[in-house]
Amino acid sequence: MSQPGQPLAERDSAPASRGDAAGLRFGAMDPTHEHLRHVADALIAATNAFAVERVLALFAHDAVIDDPSTGHRFDGHAGIRRYVEQYFVGYQTVTRLLSMQRLGLQRARVRVDFTGDFGHEIGNLDITVNAQGLIARLDADLE
Repeated sequence: MSQPGQPLAERDSAPASRGDAAGLRFGAMDPTHEHLRHVADALIAATNAFAVERVLALFAHDAVIDDPSTGHRFDGHAGIRRYVEQYFVGYQTVTRLLSMQRLGLQRARVRVDFTGDFGHEIGNLDITVNAQGLIARLDADLE
């Protein structure tokens, strides 16, 4: 198992299997590095499929996405829906995971490659999960 702060290569993607249908919730247990990687992989797969409902299922109802590159913060499922529909579906954005680094017990930084109608960008997604294993906060930033 990787230690906090240690990058995880793209090939090391053993998804965690947990109790609910999304395979993400872990109850009162602390998330593992593998769980955080599974959350990142599930988020990327759902956005690449333009599956807005699948994306929303990964987020807590009161989650926040803060993305300074858009000039906006997106609150709750309504805001997250707007974000995904506008910036992923609208721009036909395809995301590829480049690396992942655990930042703490419930946080990871995912470095990603974005391509779409806008061109090409590299960015970071700082993902924080809550005690139920859902994304509570996502801070997005372009390099």
